[in-house]
Amino acid sequence: MSPPTAPARRLVAIIHGFVQGVGYRWFVQREAERLQLDGWVANRLDGAVEVVAEGPEDGLDGLLVALWEGPVGASVSNVEVHHEPARGNLSGFAIRSWAHRGD
Repeated sequence: MSPPTAPARRLVAIIHGFVQGVGYRWFVQREAERLQLDGWVANRLDGAVEVVAEGPEDGLDGLLVALWEGPVGASVSNVEVHHEPARGNLSGFAIRSWAHRGD
């Protein structure tokens, strides 16, 4: 008998700093897929990057660590974080444009 799975949660994060034009969205997508999270990442018009991810708490914690690190060339100055219950309406992890980010 396998142990019960933890309920999914949702992480919404806004990443500030030098995070556009350095492969940050692709970095986030790779990390989220490695952690088996669902969601999306998008550049914002204000120069920040927004991430919405759903999955187990330990996976979201791992993603949060990665968000602070970023890829080579990025410089993260702040990560605004909001947690909420998962909505279950995400499948896979996508890179989205800000104009069509959806949810």
